[in-house]
Amino acid sequence: MFLEIILALVFGMGAGIVTGLIPGIHVNLISLLVLSLSGVLLGWVSPIALGVFIISLALTHTFLDSLPSIYLGAPDAGQELNVLPGHRLLHKGEGHNAVVYTVIGSLGCLILAMLLFPLFIIGMEWIYPLVKGVIGYILAVIMIFMIGKDKGKRLKSLVLFMVAGCLGLIVFNIHGLKQPLFPLLSGLFGFSILLVSLMQKSKIPKQDLSKPLTISKKNIMKSVSAATGVGFIAAFLPGFGSSQAAIVATNIVGDVGDEGFLSLVGGINTANMLISIATAFVLNKARNGAILTVNKLLGGVGFKEMILFLGVALIVGGGAALLAIELSKVFSRLIVKVNYNYLIFGILGFITLLTFYFDGFIGLLVLITATAVGLVASSWKIGKNHLMGCLILPVILYFVL
Repeated sequence: MFLEIILALVFGMGAGIVTGLIPGIHVNLISLLVLSLSGVLLGWVSPIALGVFIISLALTHTFLDSLPSIYLGAPDAGQELNVLPGHRLLHKGEGHNAVVYTVIGSLGCLILAMLLFPLFIIGMEWIYPLVKGVIGYILAVIMIFMIGKDKGKRLKSLVLFMVAGCLGLIVFNIHGLKQPLFPLLSGLFGFSILLVSLMQKSKIPKQDLSKPLTISKKNIMKSVSAATGVGFIAAFLPGFGSSQAAIVATNIVGDVGDEGFLSLVGGINTANMLISIATAFVLNKARNGAILTVNKLLGGVGFKEMILFLGVALIVGGGAALLAIELSKVFSRLIVKVNYNYLIFGILGFITLLTFYFDGFIGLLVLITATAVGLVASSWKIGKNHLMGCLILPVILYFVL
């Protein structure tokens, strides 16, 4: 059994590398594949080993998914807000540092969430009934506050938020889309930024791996604490995902600079994933595809399984942090060896082909429309965070209506 669990952990981390580094291949895709093949797999391995595989896969993914968003401008769900600050640091020769900041957030949130895990279990039982009915109103107030802060640009910010929100509502109501988030988020945040870089004839400078980290201990504490707190909320509230949690967290911590922001967004998915184990144990509910798969494979997460998964998470987190840093060094060396314009064309082509592969011409239409909205935000010099309306407006309406 011990050897089986170790092998499941190793193979899970390997799968997490694949999902983390290749845009469009998501944890949920691999989880559903494992579930569909479980009839065969359970003839060879135990259900608990498959659970360890899924947990290892999902946690490794949360450490590595910042690399394609920072170096390639191709964000995964939950990483879309990292694209712009990560891209800014990349153009300063600090792309590696940008990844390190996200790793600091992920590892910090993992450790803090471990320490607070008993409190999360206790708090979940009485907080869940109190807040599940008002989360839509809370999000609405937060977005009104954020738009209100844009002095001189409030109308444009409101327009972009509503346009992105309506686009999200349309996309989520198109039946048959296999990967609705991929063209939507890639267009709003990745594709549009890469096109602007192409038009400006930007060049990636040589990446300096010796540049010191500039994030302060105070900002690390603020980012990690806020990310863990909202990750806790996102782990058990339906419809309240990592992206919505990031919006809430940024309003809690205030201005922590690009460095603190990258740590904040980097840590939320990790905290969310870890605390989802508590959700499965306490509420017997799953808020993401990975935990849903684990629940179905095991028929529920008991106390022994929870303790095992926490131990696995601690080992995987340490290994994934080292992997992210080492792989970032490889990315830093490779990205300056190719013509940046050719690289952008390659990434744009890759995103386009993936979109067409998943959802055909409808997917391409979503990608083009989302890119147009993203370009408007860039031309109006409006914060890309308002484009999160594509996810937040549908959630607000889900809770309020």
